[in-house]
Amino acid sequence: MNGKERIQAALKGHRPDRTPVMLHNFMMAAREAGVTMRQFREDPRVMARCFGQAAERYGLDGIMVDVDTVTLAGAVGVPIDLPEDNPARSHGSCLPTLDAVRDLKTVDISSYERIQVWTEAVAILVREYGHELFIRGNCDQSPFTLAGEMRGLDQWLMDVAAGENDELVHQLLNYCTGVTCQFLKLMAKTGAHMLSNGDSPAGPDMLSPRLYGVYALPYEQQVAACSHELGLPYLLHICGKTDRILKQMADIGAEALEIDFKTDIQLAHDLLKDKITFVGNIDPSEVLARGTPALVKQKTEELLDVFADSPRFILNAGCALPADTPAENIRAMCACVRNHS
Repeated sequence: MNGKERIQAALKGHRPDRTPVMLHNFMMAAREAGVTMRQFREDPRVMARCFGQAAERYGLDGIMVDVDTVTLAGAVGVPIDLPEDNPARSHGSCLPTLDAVRDLKTVDISSYERIQVWTEAVAILVREYGHELFIRGNCDQSPFTLAGEMRGLDQWLMDVAAGENDELVHQLLNYCTGVTCQFLKLMAKTGAHMLSNGDSPAGPDMLSPRLYGVYALPYEQQVAACSHELGLPYLLHICGKTDRILKQMADIGAEALEIDFKTDIQLAHDLLKDKITFVGNIDPSEVLARGTPALVKQKTEELLDVFADSPRFILNAGCALPADTPAENIRAMCACVRNHS
């Protein structure tokens, strides 16, 4: 089997010839290619080259194309910083009051340059690698997170917790769902094999399971349904310890969930192994970036053993790999997969 076939099998619940590997490695890929994050995010050919070289270097089965967590925020007017050698980040908000939601105008994100670069890079990778490798087009943030960027996360969490302006809260979430789905539609046109989003502030580290079920889950479900309408499988990523919402996440309608290392891996296995593909979840910082090859091998084998009875498993870090992750640690992880029995 080639890499694309392995990941497709894992998503369908069919047993691949070995566990597939697809990394959340955009910062590491850029650093290893010798380019700054500014160069990476401004030129689709550079971005594609970084990901392609990393896939070849480590023998990956798929490429996850990610850039940062604020591209959609920038497209709707949130102030954005673009550091020379760090991912872009938001500062401030574009909705000083919740009442301002009433005046929001529809935005066409296809005209935003950073969206164009992102999607063009995916299209290049599909053309160059898409027959052999699985291309996952990440589509930035889910509606709950995007709303938090527009309001400022602290204020947004207070808006939600107060429950006093639910009509406006849901109006903003509907607006953000439309923006997120615009990105999915643009990404689908690149030929990507799968679509995905992140929604980490919706996790239990910041939002109660009850509020998650009211303000995040229904909109995640709409985004997953949009991906399916486009004919593509869907993945959702949430950082942090997601134990308390795993059962709810199983109802999103996604083919795969990318889970952080803080989550109880045995619980995730028991809840998800027969119906949703688990993607993850080695600690990207303390194990892959700061650990030894021996520790990486140990943690990889532990994961492989837990999911030995399920084909629904794709090995990855639990979140984005730091730029300075040692190559020998990634090689140790990939070698462990190939040698595992």
